[in-house]
This record gives sequence, C-alpha cells and structure tokens, in this order.
Amino acid sequence: MHLYFASQWILFFFLYSFMGWVWESCYVSLKERRLVNRGFMHGPFLPLYGSGAVIVLFCTMTVQDHVVLVFLLGMAGATALEFVTGVVMESIFHVKYWDYSHQKLNLKGYICPAASLCWGCFSVFMVYVVHPPVQSAVLMLPERAAAAAAAVLTVGTAADFILSFREALDMKQLLAQVEKTRQQFRRLQDKLYQAAGGMTVMDKVHPDKRMEKKLFGRAAYLEKIRTGRRMRAKHLEELSAKIETVIKGSLPPKLSGRAAEKWRQDLAEIKENIFREFQKMNERSDRRYLHIAQMLRRNPTAVSGKFKETLDELKKIINGKQ
Repeated sequence: MHLYFASQWILFFFLYSFMGWVWESCYVSLKERRLVNRGFMHGPFLPLYGSGAVIVLFCTMTVQDHVVLVFLLGMAGATALEFVTGVVMESIFHVKYWDYSHQKLNLKGYICPAASLCWGCFSVFMVYVVHPPVQSAVLMLPERAAAAAAAVLTVGTAADFILSFREALDMKQLLAQVEKTRQQFRRLQDKLYQAAGGMTVMDKVHPDKRMEKKLFGRAAYLEKIRTGRRMRAKHLEELSAKIETVIKGSLPPKLSGRAAEKWRQDLAEIKENIFREFQKMNERSDRRYLHIAQMLRRNPTAVSGKFKETLDELKKIINGKQ
C-alpha cells in the first residue's frame, strides 16, 4: 500500500478523468455515429470518472488483496458519487446530463444496477490492471514536477469548469425563458378568445419556409432557430392585429358597464404581454443558442423533466430532425 502526496492524488484524478473522457467519447461517438466530445466541460476531462477513481482507490487501499471487496467497495463508492452528482447537477441546472430511466430498477434515473455493476468491474480492472503502471509513472516524477503539473492542470481545468458552469446556467435560463414563452402563447390565445366573448380570433400560423438551399452544421442550426423566431414574431403580430380588430368592432353580446370595461382591460393586458414577449425574443442571442447546441452535443442523453418539451425540440433541431 502506498501513501500518496496531495499532488499525486491530483494527478491520478486528472489521468483518470482523461481516460474516462476517452472511453465515454469513443462509446458515445460509436453510438451516435458521429464524433462526440463527451462531458460537461470543453476539455478532455470527465471529472466524474476522476473523482470515482480517487474514491475507489481510497476505499480499496486496505483491501487490495481481496478482489470481492475491491468490487463491492468500488461499486458502492462510485455509485454513491454518481447519485449525489446527478442530484446536485439537476437541482442546479434542471437538466439530467445522463439518464438511466430506461434501465430496470433505476433510482430516479441517476443510478441503476447495470451501471453499478459496471462501476464494480471498472474498479477491479482499474486497481489490478490500470493503476499499477499509472502509479509507477506518477511516482517516477520528482515531487516538485508533480506539484507543478498538478497546479497547471488544476488552474486550466478550473477555468474550463467555470466557463462550462456559466454556459450550463445560461442554458437553464434560456430553456426557462423559451418554456415560459411557449406557455404564454397558449395563455394569450385563451385570454383573447375569452375577451372576444368566445369568438374565434386566431387562424393557424403556417411555417415560414426560407431554407431554399441545403445548410449543414452550425449554419443549419442557427437558420432553424431564426426561422422559429420569425414564426413566433409572426404569431405575435397576428395576435396584436386581431386585438385591434376586436377592439374596433362591436362589443360582444351582453357586455356593458363594468363587464365592458373589464373586457377592454383584458385586451390591453394582452397587448402589453405581447410587447413583453417581443422584448424577450430580442434578448435571446445566437451565441446563447450555440452554447446550448455545444452542451447538448457533448451530452446527447441529457433530459429535463421541467423543460422537457423545449429541450426535446432543441435536440431535434440540433440533430437535423426538424
């Protein structure tokens, strides 16, 4: 059993984070049939794997002569880490960056028996096959060199994590805005219908077909986002025009006095809400949508209970299915 310096633990963390990134990127790339830079961050590191490896090493340091205990302790430690990480990330971002809901006996989609068994197998493979040469390489480094390498990797990865964290918060905010807009559209139509005394005031809005030439990648994604904006703007403009038509027309039957005043107030409120929706649409930049695309490309299995409809729509756009 070896006692490691803090810098050596940090190097183990980064080495296994990198190995986890290689494994996940290869697996997901084959599954998606395209190159995927897997993970929460931009760089070639998956901290969940690095943290899991460190926890496995720490938990099994005194039992490495017992393969069954290595399997069980490694499985328990890594599963607990995966569960806590999943809960914390969803509570912050309202998005699950991995989801086992389709697996049997899963716990809220964060963990499942199949994944836990894989963690146990990985623990045994790591402790007896992978770690010995990794340990030898790290222990060969002079203490100062190990400390310097650990410091550089920590600073660089911290910067990447901060950037990725901000982008994830930005995605959460944008998903919330789009979801709110979607609901607001429905409420506006319902209110206008009620304010008009039950008369039909909205026609179906047909899609705006401007993509005459075939676009790919980023250009296609942004064009689809902009087409969606134009459709929503057209929808809002038509709502506003309908309100003007209703206001200038005669009052609905049986409306007079306070009821008539309430009717006009409802219409004025709808017009104000339409103006606010135009403002919100103008605040959503292409840059924010590109951040979402990058995040979802790195995490194609991401799901959201709170923003399911909006997230599914964006994933379809990114994958060229809409």
